[in-house]
Amino acid sequence: MTKAILVGVDFGKGDFSASLEELVLLARSAGAEPVFTVTGKRSGPDAAFYVGSGKVDEIVQAVHLYSAELVIFNHALSPAQQRNLEKRLGVNVVDRTSLILDIFAQRAKSH
Repeated sequence: MTKAILVGVDFGKGDFSASLEELVLLARSAGAEPVFTVTGKRSGPDAAFYVGSGKVDEIVQAVHLYSAELVIFNHALSPAQQRNLEKRLGVNVVDRTSLILDIFAQRAKSH
């Protein structure tokens, strides 16, 4: 099972804790083992990394500490944000949408 770090940012909208709980279930459904969750609060997403540079450093530490192979964001990332994060973190990064599509692809069956 792939060890994963989950990342959630609270923008003050909706039920943040319920959304994170759902992300844990989605990660497990996709075959990942959530080993740590990094959370933060922001007024809006950062253009380069979605989270601030300090939070990126925190994620890097968690990846190394838990020997994680994957980071899952609870938000939609732009291709540039995903690329920047993968470069900085040294592991694969997926967003919530990609995770859901991956679950569908794993379970798809054709006649």
